[in-house]
Amino acid sequence: MSNAQASDEMQLHAADIQALIRPDHVHRRAYADSQVFAMEQERIFGKLWIYVAHESQLKQPGDFIRTHLSKYEVLVTRHNDGQIYVLHNRCPHRGARLCMTDGGTSRTFSCPYHAWVFRPDGTLSSVPHPRSYPASFKIDDPQNHMQRISNVQSYRGFVFANLSDNPPPLLDHLGPMTEVIDNLVDRAPDGEVEIADSSFSLEYSGNWKLHLENAADIFHPTFVHSSSVLPARKAPVNASSLDQDQTREMLLANGFGFKEWEGIQLTGTDDGHTYMTSFYDQGVLANQKVNQDPVSARYRALLTERLGAERTDAVLGMNRFNNIIYPNLIINAQYQQMRVTIPLSVDRTLVRVHCFRLKGAPDEMFHRAVRFLTNIGSPASMIFSDDVEMLERCQRGLATETGPWIDFSRGLDNDQTGADGSISGAASEMPMRVQFKAWLKHMTAEAA
Repeated sequence: MSNAQASDEMQLHAADIQALIRPDHVHRRAYADSQVFAMEQERIFGKLWIYVAHESQLKQPGDFIRTHLSKYEVLVTRHNDGQIYVLHNRCPHRGARLCMTDGGTSRTFSCPYHAWVFRPDGTLSSVPHPRSYPASFKIDDPQNHMQRISNVQSYRGFVFANLSDNPPPLLDHLGPMTEVIDNLVDRAPDGEVEIADSSFSLEYSGNWKLHLENAADIFHPTFVHSSSVLPARKAPVNASSLDQDQTREMLLANGFGFKEWEGIQLTGTDDGHTYMTSFYDQGVLANQKVNQDPVSARYRALLTERLGAERTDAVLGMNRFNNIIYPNLIINAQYQQMRVTIPLSVDRTLVRVHCFRLKGAPDEMFHRAVRFLTNIGSPASMIFSDDVEMLERCQRGLATETGPWIDFSRGLDNDQTGADGSISGAASEMPMRVQFKAWLKHMTAEAA
């Protein structure tokens, strides 16, 4: 049997993928099968618009970051022409990996193997000992340049790339989720945001979808985070006086009961995007209009100078949490936070957690955002460490063939569909069902 025949026999078909999804159940293979993962890399991360960078990370020519796009490692760069490029992190000469650092500034990229040197737009700048190459070898021959991703678009500073030959416009993919990006940028008194150096990279032994599902799950905090909620309940008011009681209020907010389960509104779209109403609604994080602390009052005044009172109320009034832009981005505008989900293998996922600075806002606002980052998303976070433990437990269970189906039925009979096609519910696993509906659409699209 030839390699091509063997590969064809192993290829999953639309019927194989459709058999993994029921209206209220999903088969374990969706999380634990390496063939399914390879297909996701091709049909989801290889076909959709994927977030790769923020323009504030690429302020000057030569600035770059290293990240992933589908199964490829890429460099996102800014060239002297001011344009942003996404380049395969691979030397076209002998295939060596060019860059090993996560980001920085460099006028050129030099291959460590044979010292071919490339500009930030990927074009070949020089080779050592050029006379040794044949007359047919040309420095400006495109085959000697780093390979570019041709489809790169930006929305208000958020840079996305797409590996498809003829993708739809980025705005078609983002749909209503432009609202949360707009809201984040509009919160800056100077009208701009930038990613701060205060960022974390965390890796867990589990499938990438588990992270998105956990971010949309309103039931788990009561149980998973009880080890931090109970001490917070016993602590007196202003127990964490260094941060105006922010930490205590955050930990308390994870103590869900019937009021929270039934009061948090969940929303999803056919494209797999989801969000919920925020439950961090007390203390300095809430930025309430009445009884403001001095920092919030000063910040609101600065924003009002640019937007006016009515528009400021509308911007600060957006009360949404864990806005998931499917398949790899989570934004929390009112806390200036962002998470990027990067699948590495079927059971290994990298999560990059970033904090934004609102240009023109008081420094104290940024310090509060950093506190939020460390409380909820750092390696030392009591909250994130709890979540990772659960994600890894799920992956270990899903790796076994015992009980192949997992249940997503909660709220199935009560969810409602709006006139705009969005789905809403409370105390529901609707976000997971919405995500898998989009997953199924993309995973079977090519075969269809």
